[in-house]
Amino acid sequence: MDKGEVRQLNTDVLAYLGDAAYELFIRELMLEEGRLRANSLHRSATHYVNAHAQADAVRGMMEELTEEEQRIVKRARNHKFHSKAKNADPLTYKWATGFEALVGYLYLNGDEQRLSRVMHRAVEIIDGK
Repeated sequence: MDKGEVRQLNTDVLAYLGDAAYELFIRELMLEEGRLRANSLHRSATHYVNAHAQADAVRGMMEELTEEEQRIVKRARNHKFHSKAKNADPLTYKWATGFEALVGYLYLNGDEQRLSRVMHRAVEIIDGK
C-alpha cells in the first residue's frame, strides 16, 4: 500500500490496526524489562494501553509530530464515533483514537524507525519523562 492510499484510509481502520501494533509493542517492552508473569504483564501493559494514557501521550507529542502526522491525529480525533468508550470521557477517547490512528498510519507506511520513535516517546510521556 503506498503512502497516498494509507493517507486516505478511514481513521477507524488506522486506529484498529494502530491499537494492535501499540499493544504488541507494549507487551514486547514488558518482556524486555523482565516482566515474565502473566498477571504482572497485564497490569504493567494496561498502564500504557488505555485511553487516558494514550490521550496524554499524543497531546504531549503533538508539537513533535510532522504536519502530516498531526493531520492524521486531528482527522481521527474529529471523526464521528459510533462506539462509546468504556472507561473514558468522549474527549479522552477521541484523543486516544487519534494516537491509535497515528500508530496505524506509521505502521502501514512501513516507517519502522519513526513508528518506534513515536511509541517510545509515548511511553516516556506516560512515565512522566
